Amino acid sequence: MLFDHIIDSHKQTVVYKSSKTGKVDSISVPELSQALWRRVCLGHGIKLCTTTGHVYKYDGFKDTDFEKISEYFKANYKVELTEKDMCVKGWNWGTAKFNGPLLSFEVSDSPVFEIPLASVSQCATGKNEVTLEFHQNDDTEVSLMEVRFYVPPTTGDEGADPVEAFAQNVLSKADVIQATGDAVCIFRELQCLTPRGRYDIRIYPTFLHLHGKTFDYKIPYTTVLRLFLLPHKDQRQMFFVISLDPPIKQGQTRYHFLILLFSKEEDINLTLNMSEEEVERRFEGKLNKNMSGSLYEMVSRVMKALVNRKITVPGNFQGHSGAQCITCSYKASSGLLYPLERGFIYVHKPPVHLRFEEISCVNFARGTTTTRSFDFEIETKQGNQYTFSSIEREEYGKLFDFVNAKKLSIKNRGFKEGMKASDDMYSDSDDDQHDAYLERMKQEGKIREEANDSDDSEADESFNPGEEDEDIAEEYDSKASASESSGDDAESEEEKKKKPPKKAKIVKEKKTRKKEVRGGEKKMKDSSAPKRPMSAYMLWLNSSRERIKAENPGISVTEISKKAGEMWKQLSKDKKEEWEGKAEEAKKEYERAMKEYREGGGGTSGSSKKYYAIFVLLEYLFPHMVIGQLKTWTHV
Repeated sequence: MLFDHIIDSHKQTVVYKSSKTGKVDSISVPELSQALWRRVCLGHGIKLCTTTGHVYKYDGFKDTDFEKISEYFKANYKVELTEKDMCVKGWNWGTAKFNGPLLSFEVSDSPVFEIPLASVSQCATGKNEVTLEFHQNDDTEVSLMEVRFYVPPTTGDEGADPVEAFAQNVLSKADVIQATGDAVCIFRELQCLTPRGRYDIRIYPTFLHLHGKTFDYKIPYTTVLRLFLLPHKDQRQMFFVISLDPPIKQGQTRYHFLILLFSKEEDINLTLNMSEEEVERRFEGKLNKNMSGSLYEMVSRVMKALVNRKITVPGNFQGHSGAQCITCSYKASSGLLYPLERGFIYVHKPPVHLRFEEISCVNFARGTTTTRSFDFEIETKQGNQYTFSSIEREEYGKLFDFVNAKKLSIKNRGFKEGMKASDDMYSDSDDDQHDAYLERMKQEGKIREEANDSDDSEADESFNPGEEDEDIAEEYDSKASASESSGDDAESEEEKKKKPPKKAKIVKEKKTRKKEVRGGEKKMKDSSAPKRPMSAYMLWLNSSRERIKAENPGISVTEISKKAGEMWKQLSKDKKEEWEGKAEEAKKEYERAMKEYREGGGGTSGSSKKYYAIFVLLEYLFPHMVIGQLKTWTHV
């Protein structure tokens, strides 16, 4: 607060008037006990303390004003204006002193900061810690919300807990809910899902007091946006949801919804702490002094009357099992999605409320883990997306009809409309989308396969009659039959007689021989041959591997591959083209090196060819001998 002017009225009162708001502070001179002059952020300031415990602080003075004000205070108020420097060392270890309505934190008897205890809204204690939370200031963009003090254990009186003593000093002057008048009614030990725990709810005329074992919450009725009463799917419990703005907070956590869970079988007899005339005058028949019924009905009825808000209940929607909600998961937590007349609400962790006017479109997507379920996606006009997954496929027809009746935009309507509860309903638009990453992997696999064929071409030509496995053998047979069938008319009787033994001998016996020879050939592979080029993905992975390890300490080899695949899929088109260019250059270099390698005699060994020819001849001459004996003969 900037200093405007101090007015002396008959030398018995110090008066301050704000030129901005017109607010007037009047300080009686006989009550004035101390006046301090100190340097503050806006120049210099005056702190005035009274015998009644009030503290007034004004700043905006100039350094040259000290002597003039000091002489005036001494002559007229009989008070010495004392200079008191603030500690600016930045230390965080000091002494907390309670001076009336102020908590002063000092280092070496010099104040560091002061907290007006009237601004404290919450005081929570820990083992050696006290946490102070403050009322929200709507007039500023940034305000202090929380301060924590560490209170070391002392060796003083055994019965005195320093943490509790600190907290009691704060609570004695703080604006924390304690003795604030009589409550209209009290509900004891209600089960609260958000924030979790058992709380006593004290209903006051202007606010709601949530009292738990650790935290107290003061919820003004002006912060209540909506009330919801939702039946649980088991038909034995009820949710009562209170939407709040601004939310209540617990440390760094913000709670935009207060969710209470009731059993339908729990009844209560309620008596309001008001006279019948006052109840009739204030609530106009909405409440009675004495009421009885289910606990959830009493809580919702009292809240509706005090908050003056309508209670939202589910509409005409009924799921496959007859319930008014759908079981699903949101952010890995299971809960219930309620289709309402004007929106959707999900309970309970975390609660989500989406109104129809906020929704841009919805989407029915294939389940990620099984075809027995599907996902329901909601996209808002602000660009946020909410995915409710693991919904049973039997619920599809009911949910689709509801969304269609509410005239919400369905992203994949062409794939969904007219489909009923069948397996075909899951063939959504995802099947028709082009997966560039998958196509790239297929193309790279094809290039690698062609490279393998080019490297082994010499060996395949030198040993062509047999193949390695069943699939290749069938391909060989089909070629043989095709060539034979094309000349059936011109074949002689003698050629037809030769066919059966030729086919049986080549196919049956050479299959085993090919397996052994190719195994020996691979072991004799020339190490001086050029190495095959890497794909664009592998080049990028080798350059990014160390960075992935550094960003994810302790990551395993399999997790690196998974993480790299995700990163590659999200890589921009320009970046991918850059690595594809490098891969193309590497392929050209490989082809050039292979050409030089083959022209220099690499990859073709005369002794190897001779070895294969002898092996084939021996097997043809001695078909009854086993492979091991044939190997021995060839070496001899």
